[in-house]
Amino acid sequence: MADTEQFKRAGFLTRFRTLPRNVFALSFVAFLNDASSDIIYPLLPAFLALSLGATPFAIGLIEGFAESVASILKLFSGYLSDKFDKRKLPVFLGYSLAAIMRPMLAFVTSWPQVLVVRMADRIGKGVRGAPRDALLAGSVPPENRGLAFGFNRAADHLGAVVGPVLAFILLSYIATDPQSPTTPEYQQVFLYASVPVAIGLFVIVFFVREEKPNGDEIDRMPIKFSLSQFDGNYKRLLFVVALFTLSNSTDAFLLLRAEQSGVTPAMLPLLWMVLHFSKVFFSLLGGDLSDKVGRRSLIVAGWLIYAAVYIGFAFVDAAWHAWALFVIYGAYFGMTEGVEKAFVADLVPEEKRGTAYGFYNLFYGITVFPASLLFGLLWNQFGAPAAFTVSACISVLSAALLLLTVRSRPMVSE
Repeated sequence: MADTEQFKRAGFLTRFRTLPRNVFALSFVAFLNDASSDIIYPLLPAFLALSLGATPFAIGLIEGFAESVASILKLFSGYLSDKFDKRKLPVFLGYSLAAIMRPMLAFVTSWPQVLVVRMADRIGKGVRGAPRDALLAGSVPPENRGLAFGFNRAADHLGAVVGPVLAFILLSYIATDPQSPTTPEYQQVFLYASVPVAIGLFVIVFFVREEKPNGDEIDRMPIKFSLSQFDGNYKRLLFVVALFTLSNSTDAFLLLRAEQSGVTPAMLPLLWMVLHFSKVFFSLLGGDLSDKVGRRSLIVAGWLIYAAVYIGFAFVDAAWHAWALFVIYGAYFGMTEGVEKAFVADLVPEEKRGTAYGFYNLFYGITVFPASLLFGLLWNQFGAPAAFTVSACISVLSAALLLLTVRSRPMVSE
């Protein structure tokens, strides 16, 4: 216990150097994958609309349906990774599917074909998501878990910064007129997008090691495809996360509000990049802090910051307000994204973490899609201030319920 307390008081760099190879390897893979994905993502809407004639409804259908498929598959992949005691294999298969499908965008001729490709790509995300989180959680002791997940999220967000920059460089080099690329020029960029994630596959094979839990313990605690195997504390966490997610609409509404406040369209990509830089910084800070002050307290603080940001957007009336709010918004991500995953690992046994992460993603997926629909409806009917205020109220209610109903109970017996 004395060693644990001394470890918590150690400096950030000291704790950072203690992270095992698995954390660095999986984080590097996350960086490469997100860089690959974000080469494509900023260009995809324009490619769909201008080159393939897709309507806004079709674009929304492609992304909404693909993400829903990913959320559902995370439940099954997490359970199967527990049942067969395999984490690394589904992680490799999930990233492999992404590496295979993304270059297929270079050969599509209609938006339904893009739907198939994007769905297959998101299937890969669904296959790898929960097993990867379980593998990451099992690679570090509880007192270092927040830092590990925070570092992983920071690497992911850094990829989201690098990806659009690579897309800009590639398009500037390939396109005759970067302001108006042709269909073949878009598709040539998409071909290059598979290179980073392909490199990530080699990292998984040669640098990620799977450490399995004790087999006797698994025999005493059989894995079931059911929530009944988890206690009420974990189930209450799922309910509260789902409630909070109902307030968490698409960030496209924030960008729209920023434009209304005076941020010019040409500056919106830079504003988006600033947000991701903020996410990188606060993910490292938040993950490390959660190991010292506790996960629940930090998540509550993060959700309250989210509420404050949304209240700010309800009444924003100057461009600099939007810039400041986007920087603060990054603090919410840093204090919740990786910390929530570390909290799940704290509350459940190691051999059931894949299933636990699957249910966590399922409950998130249940409300993330209707959240944007509800927000859009409120905006249309009552105006932007009302929509942002309602979301802020839901997040405050969620923070209160988390504090009052979910106990912090780290799994220190590992």
